[in-house]
Amino acid sequence: MSVLAVARSRLRAGAFLLLLAPMLAACGVNTIPTLDEQVKAAWAQVQNQYQRRADLVPNLVETVRGYASHERETLEAVVNARARATQTTLPADILTNPEAFKRFQESQQALSSALARLLAVVENYPDLKANQNFQTLMAQLEGTENRIAVARRDHIGAVQAYNTEIRTFPGVIWATIFYRDAKVKESFTAEPGAQQVPRVDFGKRPS
Repeated sequence: MSVLAVARSRLRAGAFLLLLAPMLAACGVNTIPTLDEQVKAAWAQVQNQYQRRADLVPNLVETVRGYASHERETLEAVVNARARATQTTLPADILTNPEAFKRFQESQQALSSALARLLAVVENYPDLKANQNFQTLMAQLEGTENRIAVARRDHIGAVQAYNTEIRTFPGVIWATIFYRDAKVKESFTAEPGAQQVPRVDFGKRPS
């Protein structure tokens, strides 16, 4: 084949691809990577909010310890739960690794439960509840728990859209042809009340 013939062949191939690209885009071939990026962004927010909560725990524990030092067992439970939640190395494939995702969710739920027990104990210490630093920490913690709930909800929605796309027509076709590494992603299971911090009645603040 002559050089001229090769050039013409490549030109025709290039023109065909230019014509084909809009057709593929219109058919949704880009939907899978788009939804994948949305899942990644939602997961990053989940991690950010859980880290925000973990960062509040040391100050909260120390503040409570100043008024209720003999509640050692409850305080240690919170410290240990935080350590387990923050020191676990997350594998790169956590969103497609059911066991790793389950361990992550369980460790975060353990910290939620430990914090709930700590805040229940606080009810027995009115001076602690009136402490300005404690009130500030509680406001930050409650705000963070609300952000966690929103981040989890957004992640669940993003994963549902992605998983549906790669399992249904025409997404399953694009996944088979262009995105063979696309796998079903893990998401959070519903845990009623798990992300709600018990409300502490501070009563009337000192003037």
